Amino acid sequence: MYCINCGVKLEKSEEKCPICGTVVCHPDFIPEKEAGLFPKGRLPEKKHQSKAFNGAVIIMFLIPAVVSFLADFHFDGKVSWFAYVFGALIMGYTAIALPLWFEKPNPVIFTPCVAAEAIGYLLYINCMTGGDWFLSFAFPVAGGFGLIITAVVTLLYYLKKGKLYIFGGAFMVTGGFIMLTEFFLTITFDIKFLGWSIYPLTTLLMLGGLLLYLAINKSARETMERKLFF
Repeated sequence: MYCINCGVKLEKSEEKCPICGTVVCHPDFIPEKEAGLFPKGRLPEKKHQSKAFNGAVIIMFLIPAVVSFLADFHFDGKVSWFAYVFGALIMGYTAIALPLWFEKPNPVIFTPCVAAEAIGYLLYINCMTGGDWFLSFAFPVAGGFGLIITAVVTLLYYLKKGKLYIFGGAFMVTGGFIMLTEFFLTITFDIKFLGWSIYPLTTLLMLGGLLLYLAINKSARETMERKLFF
C-alpha cells in the first residue's frame, strides 16, 4: 500500500507513514506483523528547497525592477513612476517568493504582512498623487479584506476540520463586506449608490449557505462527494 499524503510505498505492518507521519491504516484493519521497508534511523532524507532556486527567483523579480528603472529614467531623465512598480514587485516577492526561503513557512504570519504591505503601498500612492481617498476608502477596504483573508488562513491552518464552515462563513462575510465597500466608494468619491454590490452579495450568500448546508447535512455532503469524486 501507499501513503495517501506523500505517496511513499508502505508495508501492511506500518500504521503510520515513516516519512510524513500520516496514519494510513483503516481503524478496523489489524496490521500484519511484518518488517517495514525503512529501518529505524535510516529513513529517506527530506529534500530542502535549493538556495540556487531561491536566488533565481530573486533575479526574476529584479529583472522587471531594473528594466522599469531604466525605462523611467531614459524617457523622463528622472525617476518618477518607478516606485509604483517597485512597490508592487515587493508585495509580489513577499507573497510568492519569500516563503520559499523557509522549510515550513507559516501562512498566518505572511498573510497579514502582505496585507500590511498593500495598505502601505496604497498610502504611498495616496501621498504621491495628493489624494484624499486613503482613510475613507483604501484603508478600510484593504484592511477589511486583509482581516477576512487572514482569518480564513488562520482557521484553515490551525483547525483540521470544519473547512466547509470556514469557507461558507467566509463567502457570506465577504459578500457583506463588498456591499460595505460600495458604501465607502460612494462616500469617498461622492457618487450615487447604484447597488451593484447586491449581485455579488446575493451570489456569495447563496454559495456560503450551500457550503453550510453541506457541512450540517452529512448525507447531502456524502452524496455530493460521490457525484463530484472528491
